[in-house]
Amino acid sequence: MVKSFLMLGQSNMAGRGFIHEVTPIYNERIQMLRNGRWQMMTEPINYDRPVSGISLAASFADTWCRQNQEDTIGLIPCAEGGSSLDEWAVDQTLFKHAITEAKFAMQNSELTGILWHQGESDGMNGNYKVYYKKLLLIIDALRKELNAPDIPLIIGGLGDFLGKEGFGKNCTEYNFINQELQKFAFEQDNCYFVTAVGLTSNPDGIHIDAISQRKFGLRYFEAFSNRQHVLKPLINEDELLNLNHARPHTKGEKIYIKSMDFALGEISYDEFVAQVMQINKD
Repeated sequence: MVKSFLMLGQSNMAGRGFIHEVTPIYNERIQMLRNGRWQMMTEPINYDRPVSGISLAASFADTWCRQNQEDTIGLIPCAEGGSSLDEWAVDQTLFKHAITEAKFAMQNSELTGILWHQGESDGMNGNYKVYYKKLLLIIDALRKELNAPDIPLIIGGLGDFLGKEGFGKNCTEYNFINQELQKFAFEQDNCYFVTAVGLTSNPDGIHIDAISQRKFGLRYFEAFSNRQHVLKPLINEDELLNLNHARPHTKGEKIYIKSMDFALGEISYDEFVAQVMQINKD
């Protein structure tokens, strides 16, 4: 059975971590919804922009697989870079698209959780003052539309690198947004807050870098798995990431990787055939 998770928010949920900076995650039990089909996950998962990259979802899903050996996890990417909370309002396109994608996925999966990360676009001009009320309307409507009143919602905080440099310089009120996000998670049922403390950014000063996205995914899973807030970094984040990397690939995963190498022109057809034959012999 596929257990699916809806990915909502802006660019740090979509993922902008540089792909070459971390070890790839290939896991045939992690699927992503693309073009109306479940496909084996390849990053970037949430391809909202040509610059999409590493998000928190892959390490979240890989850790989920380690604790759920019998099931498959499905990721439903619906995040949109640069989107404000107003653009997620119930009468707007992003909300409607997320509902459509989730309902489509629910035809052959069990919707199991919602992963939310948004706020950078609202971290200025006093927008935090109405953030809670707007978010409540969105989440209540999501749960009602999806007939999932008790579905867990995991809410990530904004990075403390914001407000300093690059594109993140204008996000001067991120601390106030974090307070609203945390208050929301503390007060609403089945909502759990995940801190971004200690995470680092790309040189642009606004997007969480690849290794920090991997760590963020671990924290999201900790909150989901234990149904509790994660208010400080996990003490064993590096160890957990090493566990993810240490898992030997299955035959199907090895062939998938070689197929990717061939499709990208990194090996010849003859090399591809020879390597797949060797995989099948092993």
